[in-house]
Amino acid sequence: MLQIESAEIIVLRLPLKFRFETSFGVQTEKIIPLLVLHGGGLQGVAEGTMEFAPMYREETIAGALHLLREVFLPRILGKSFANPEALHDALGSFRGNKMARAMVEMAAWDLWARMLDVPLGTLLGGRKTEVEVGVSLGIQKDEQATVDIVRKHVEQGYRRIKLKIKPEWDVQPVRATREAFPDIKLTVDANSAYSLADTARLRALDEYGLVYIEQPLAWDDLVDHAELQRRMVTPLCLDESVASAQDARKGLALGAGGVINLKVSRVGGHAEARRIHDIAESFGAPIWCGGMLESGVGRAHNIHLSTLPNFKLPGDTSSASRYWTQDIINEALEANDGLMPVPTGAGTGVTLNREFVAKIAELHEERHA
Repeated sequence: MLQIESAEIIVLRLPLKFRFETSFGVQTEKIIPLLVLHGGGLQGVAEGTMEFAPMYREETIAGALHLLREVFLPRILGKSFANPEALHDALGSFRGNKMARAMVEMAAWDLWARMLDVPLGTLLGGRKTEVEVGVSLGIQKDEQATVDIVRKHVEQGYRRIKLKIKPEWDVQPVRATREAFPDIKLTVDANSAYSLADTARLRALDEYGLVYIEQPLAWDDLVDHAELQRRMVTPLCLDESVASAQDARKGLALGAGGVINLKVSRVGGHAEARRIHDIAESFGAPIWCGGMLESGVGRAHNIHLSTLPNFKLPGDTSSASRYWTQDIINEALEANDGLMPVPTGAGTGVTLNREFVAKIAELHEERHA
């Protein structure tokens, strides 16, 4: 049985090693909420990917902390569950707030896998020992700077280059990159910055051989994406607008895209992520694992999920050392020639650096039944 005896809520702040610009704005640090679940002398850890303000999705860190303290943890502390799916069902009556619920569910999966003494990826149904990874590059100051940073990461062996774009900064960096690197796997991510009125601008990207264009239209839209896809050659990749298996089914049935960026926290945890994986596979639509500038905790969860068979495109789980001078885990998560080894050992295979976490924690609470 999966027994939840106590929990810890931790909030950290880590500076990024570089300025990361997207259509949302500029980011220079990451606020990282963690949830640790304790049971049977073991612990499972998960990371929240919601942000300070509702930019990517509607959730916020403040809202997630309230729900953890007052709603979700009281439902599970001091109780036993047959497995993580049963724990997931115990929170099923609450609407939305997928990222906050994912913290509980993902920590439970890690704890459960450690109790069974098996790797999380194996428990989820994965078989890979390493996964292909690409890199996500923020908006640069000009075309030459874009080419320079792409060259740096191509030389490091990353299997896919993704450029962040926004209106008036889209064709220029793509054209410059494609001219410099005619054979690389190249994609772009618009983070919902466009509308159907920008169709001509987006269609101009068709000539550059992109693997896909990620989430060009509204974060909660499927219908307009389907209309845009009918007008374009390049496949569209759905990200923000897929928050459930039903969203995935509807989006693929509508023809709103041919690829899905599967972020486990966005969809409420590993159980729903597996359902989306299976639905996409039944449609013949490849998926890949996106990133939210996670620390080593979230990165390890992403790597294990990516061992499932329909993760056929390189994900965003690039080397942790790209982002942090020091990560919050004891293990190094580093890619080699575009391949990320899957952490070995039970659960996620990574452990918190408790000394460093204690040093930088802005909040640390213990919760008991």
